[in-house]
Amino acid sequence: MAHIVVTGGGIAGLATALFLARGAHDVTLFEQDATEPSGGLDEDFFGRARPRVPQAVQPHALLGPARSVLRTRTPDVYAHLLRLGAWEQHEFDWFTAHPPYRPGDEDLVLVRLRRVVLETAMRAAVHAHRNVRVETGTTVHGLVVGPGGGRVPRVTGVCLSAGQFAADLVVDATGRRSPVATWLARAGTRTPRTRTHRVGLAYACRWYRARPGAMTRARLPHVPYTSAAPYALSIAFPSDNGLLGVALVCPVDDPTLPALRDPRTFDGLARLFPSSGAWLADDPQPVGEVHVMAGLDNRWSPTADDAGPVVTGLVRVGDALVHTNPTLTQGISLALWAAERVAETAHHATRHEEFAVSYDRWAHTVLKPWFDLQVAADKDNERRLSGTVGAPMDEEARHKAARFPCALEDPLVMRAWAQARHMVRRPEEAFGSEDVRLRVKRWLKDRTDALQPPAGPPRGAWESVVAARAATGSGS
Repeated sequence: MAHIVVTGGGIAGLATALFLARGAHDVTLFEQDATEPSGGLDEDFFGRARPRVPQAVQPHALLGPARSVLRTRTPDVYAHLLRLGAWEQHEFDWFTAHPPYRPGDEDLVLVRLRRVVLETAMRAAVHAHRNVRVETGTTVHGLVVGPGGGRVPRVTGVCLSAGQFAADLVVDATGRRSPVATWLARAGTRTPRTRTHRVGLAYACRWYRARPGAMTRARLPHVPYTSAAPYALSIAFPSDNGLLGVALVCPVDDPTLPALRDPRTFDGLARLFPSSGAWLADDPQPVGEVHVMAGLDNRWSPTADDAGPVVTGLVRVGDALVHTNPTLTQGISLALWAAERVAETAHHATRHEEFAVSYDRWAHTVLKPWFDLQVAADKDNERRLSGTVGAPMDEEARHKAARFPCALEDPLVMRAWAQARHMVRRPEEAFGSEDVRLRVKRWLKDRTDALQPPAGPPRGAWESVVAARAATGSGS
């Protein structure tokens, strides 16, 4: 049994602490936010300011990997979040009847919920576990780094205002603004390699509460959740307890972006898109203001360079290790995979260099490909939202663009699309079978229409809404 310190009390930190404690390890979790949640979902979500976690109020959903980890490792937590109002949606629910079952279909399930629902269920389990000590309002100021007994320095604890706190292993779960790289530089270690891809997109989100009975399975709009225009995306997120999140995504340098902060402008723009417009047709009640999040990047931040680990006794999980733009909703799945890996291997943590090398190799094999996929998807979005007309698509590009619209009509292609979406198989594997390729090719035959999600409004309609609100003095 090891004594392990977890820094950061977000989803990655809570999950790592809980998984470790249930593996018979002693865990101390340090969370610098001293504000205790009230226990009421809406009060915590809409009324609690969390400036260090701007993504907390943005729409979320759990992909199949996150659902699988929770159901396997913490079935009580999973049952709790369902009691709190989360609900499951199978990808095959798009069709009137599910196609004949194939092994693995049971994992192609999206869990609809706000982030606060998962945090609440996890926090309750962490606080109830006797092996976890939670220290809120406690800031970690640095790492205790000393000789590792080998060629690599070793982290032996953390620095607090009250002094040093020893640990057999330190887990960095402090998120995308993790100070660990600075702490390691201060300690004189080699500089770990970091890969960063700046995402030039901004997210504006607003929440709505559906009218009673409107958000039942029988009444869910039969439209894709995403609509695309050459300059913006709209994404609808049906969520827990009758709440609906709508996100408008556009380039950070779009001159109309400031206007999206005005609630009535946002409402008017969201109704222009087929996806969000269908969900807003029942006139749900807006809840709160518009939340804008920008300055995002995709960042891969292992504690290793080309020569191997720069330090032992330290691992990173969640956004501290791999931060991805939320368009593919991979973040929580990647965080839970990492938390699970730490819990499964922590009994080897005292084999310091072996443990560090093993974790870095695992992360590169299991997590890094999904980071690379998000970077590629964001580059595609940046090109598409630039508003410029690119070169005609070649046959392979047309085939790729046709995957999603074809999946809406063909259950076999939907299975491939869902496997890729839920991180069961990489896209090139899921869509690489001859049968799937042939079906997409047949679907493409004689089609000349656009191969994208349902088209959003022309730019002129978008700008008209912005101008109309500005003329009344309501625009920003």
